[in-house]
Amino acid sequence: MKDKKKQKHEETGAKPHELEMPTHEHAEAKKHELELLRHQLSELQKEKDELFGRLQRLSADYANFQKRVPKQIDDSVAYQKEAMVKSLLSVLDNFGRTLQNAQSSENIEALTKGVRIIYDHMIEILKSHGVEQIKAHGEKFDPVVHEAMLSKSESDKEDDTVLEELAKGYKLNGRVIRPSKVVVNKRQAQQAPTQPPEHPNDKIADQAQTAGDFETTDTE
Repeated sequence: MKDKKKQKHEETGAKPHELEMPTHEHAEAKKHELELLRHQLSELQKEKDELFGRLQRLSADYANFQKRVPKQIDDSVAYQKEAMVKSLLSVLDNFGRTLQNAQSSENIEALTKGVRIIYDHMIEILKSHGVEQIKAHGEKFDPVVHEAMLSKSESDKEDDTVLEELAKGYKLNGRVIRPSKVVVNKRQAQQAPTQPPEHPNDKIADQAQTAGDFETTDTE
């Protein structure tokens, strides 16, 4: 019996279990397999539609983001400008009061003190906005933060030392927005004074002048 099945398998090329399976059961198995493939295809199509929908939403969100960011930047800059102006209004008020008092004040020291208070107040406001002054006087010249306007020679100071500060420099959040304008020390080498070589004719002229002076003295 087994030999006949084997022989039939070799003749038809069918698998042994397919030869044993009735035609109806074989059709049902194929149908079940087809339904399974259709279900998988449906699930893949559903997943594809979900991914495509997410991609569309992300694309729309990104487009809105591109429109929203410039406006947010503009609003932020406008807010910072407003905050800066508001902080300077108190300084302006102090200046106004100082000028009013200056007209009736005869004490220059009191006026100078008022101006100094306003100046210090201004520096504090700038610090609160990330602005700091650059140190210059007495410092070593640094081309990153200093701009040399003039040079002087002082023997008691080291070379490239900042001697004077013509205009203060400032940084904003650590970045130089205006370098300090400075005078830099450049020492000159000390050299012994040199005299031009004496010409023979000059020596003869000097001797003649000396003789003439002597004769004039004797005559008198």
